[in-house]
Formats: sequence, C-alpha cells, structure tokens
Amino acid sequence: MQYAIIFLSMIIILISFAACVDGDRNLYGSSEMSESFRVMSFNIRFDNPNDGPDAWPYRKDFVAGMFRFHKNDIVGIQEGLISQVRDLEELLPEYGWVGIGRDDGREGGEFCAIYYKTDRFDLIEDGTFWLSETPDIPGSMGWDTAITRIATWARLYDKKNSRRFIVFNTHYDHRGEEARSKSSELILQKVAELSEGDPVIVMGDLNTVESQDPYKILTDPALGPVRVELFDGFYHSRYGHHGPTTTWNGFREIIPERRIDYIFVNPKFSVIQHGILADIRDGHFPSDHLPVVADIEFNK
Repeated sequence: MQYAIIFLSMIIILISFAACVDGDRNLYGSSEMSESFRVMSFNIRFDNPNDGPDAWPYRKDFVAGMFRFHKNDIVGIQEGLISQVRDLEELLPEYGWVGIGRDDGREGGEFCAIYYKTDRFDLIEDGTFWLSETPDIPGSMGWDTAITRIATWARLYDKKNSRRFIVFNTHYDHRGEEARSKSSELILQKVAELSEGDPVIVMGDLNTVESQDPYKILTDPALGPVRVELFDGFYHSRYGHHGPTTTWNGFREIIPERRIDYIFVNPKFSVIQHGILADIRDGHFPSDHLPVVADIEFNK
C-alpha cells in the first residue's frame, strides 16, 4: 500500500511538471509561433511592358514564390492590376482575396488587394474607400493627389485562435504632400469607425518616410483627428528588425533611407518578428519595392 501511494505521488509530480513545461512553451517556445501568423505588405509593381526583363510575365512566379516560400498567411499587395490579381489567384490557390479597382470600384485600375490563407481564416466582410474628401464615391480624387488612391479592408476570423480582427491595406499618393497627410487622417478615422473594438493591422505603401507628417500622424495619437494607437512593427518587434532598413530598389539596387512600406498594429496585437526581404533571383528583384513582413499574435 505504501509503495502504491509513493508510485501515485510520482505520477502526479510528473504530470504537473509536464504541464508546467507545456505552459512555458506556450509563452516562450514553439507554440508561440504556431499561434502567431505572418503578414506581408508588398508593392508588386504594376504590369508595365516597358520594364523589359523586369516586366510582370518574367517575375510573376517569383512574386507568388514570395507569398509561399516565406509562409505568409496574409498579404496586402499594392499596384496590382486585375490581370495580376488573377495571375496570383491561379498561382496561389490556397489564398482567397478581396479588393476592387481604384478607377471604377470594379476592375479598372490598380488594386490594394488583400490575400489570406483560406485554411486559417474566414472572411467576415470587406470594403474599399477612396482617399479623398468623398471616400465612398468610386474613382474620387482629393486634395492635391496626382491620381486616384484607395484603401481596402477585410475583417477576418482566425480559426486557430477563435478571434476576429481587421486588416487595412493602402497606397498613398506619390506626389501630393497634403494628400498623404490627409490620407493618414482618413485612415485613422476609418480605423475608429470600422474596427468595432477588434485588433487592427494597417499596412501599405505610404510613399513617405518616418520623418514626414503622414507617418507621424499615424504613430502619434496626439496628432490624429481621433485617438487611435498604432505601432510600427519596425520598432515594436519583440526580437527586433531583420534585413535592410529601406524598402525601395527601383529594380536596380537597394536604395538607403527609403523605407516607405509599413506594417502597423494596434495594442491588441504584439509583433514578434519584423523584417524587410531582399530576395534576388539571377540578379533580379521580384519588384521595385522590397516586401515587409511581420509575425504577430493576439494579446491575451
């Protein structure tokens, strides 16, 4: 009887120890990564035949490979035309996508499409608004913008974590200084309006560096029209930043001090890792921008 009690006590101790180890793993080990997911913001460069050897037909499989090889769960693209969006749909059947063309709200012009792994996420709802004083009017232009600009959003349900969240993907104007600042203000207003208390991701090509007002408006709650907290994953990653500190290459070489592509999260997410990818194939980049990636997890 005495030996049976001792044996039972040892089993209880071993079970308790295993539970503690598993708990530590949840906080610090492999299951941390399994509960997280990877997001990428990628300006894929529009299908321009004048790009010669860097034109879309020669690199579309490389772009698709950036999705798959780097194990991205969600990707926001910028500049994709409908033909490019459909090429990626064919090359990447494991992803669903949402988005509309900026010119007419249908298939005309560039998309800010959001791709997501369908085995991990369910789409709840999505939408697009124009970066203008009349954001609900398709094709509208505002302020001093040179061309039509949009932001696409998607509310997704994460089946692994049983949580929902919202993703915004945008592309600011390349010329209008006022337009870029006003676009940041509009993004914050739309985050406040649409988030419904959900965790938030904002990503895209902002055509601005961090010393300029559009970036400051997004990252300093005191400067925006509404109080929204957004954190740049470049600075708020648990394990720091990996790779180049710029996102522009122009198909030629990595140009310093041109970080214009970003991934932001609100306080309901934590960034585990953040990186800018500098993949090259036979001397060619997949796009004239370098993609930005972040591993993020829900704050408990």
